Amino acid sequence: MVHLPDAIKEKARAIKLVVFDVDGVLTDGTLSYSADGEQVKHFNVKDGVGIKLLGQFDILTAVISAKTSAPLSRRIKDLGIAHFYPACHDKWQQLSLLLDELWLSPEQVCYVGDDVIDLKVMKKVGLSIAPADGYWLVREHADLITDSLGGRGVAREVADVILGSRMPLAEAYIKAMLPEFEQSSEERSS
Repeated sequence: MVHLPDAIKEKARAIKLVVFDVDGVLTDGTLSYSADGEQVKHFNVKDGVGIKLLGQFDILTAVISAKTSAPLSRRIKDLGIAHFYPACHDKWQQLSLLLDELWLSPEQVCYVGDDVIDLKVMKKVGLSIAPADGYWLVREHADLITDSLGGRGVAREVADVILGSRMPLAEAYIKAMLPEFEQSSEERSS
């Protein structure tokens, strides 16, 4: 994203919580199974950096997914995402509960989704974002469409939008260059 319209920058500056869907956003949407039936998912390291960087600037993150899997749970744990809701079929209901818990309004939320199950939420939040290869109807209702495809850096691009609305990105990325940035939340607290 080279240049963002002022209206998008203004919406991005108000964001205090970024919520990600998983399949088609944090992954490319491919479902793979090993010979013994174990599910395999592929996540992009760049997305992990973006998600962790948001937390460095007190921007909360959450993951709400219609599916659940061991690889997804592991990735959420590795990234230290405290608000994780797998096997969720009413994403707006779950997000509403989370907003009440966090004392946030829908205008303070950025939601990133790629398929029709995400539309109900996307229509009610402050900033809605879809990956470049999201379903056409979702892209049509999104405030912003990333240059990245699902599973190929969408979360990193979203982090750049949110943080870039507040400061020069070079300034934000200074924190990512510190040795402690790569430590897990468990390593930092011990």
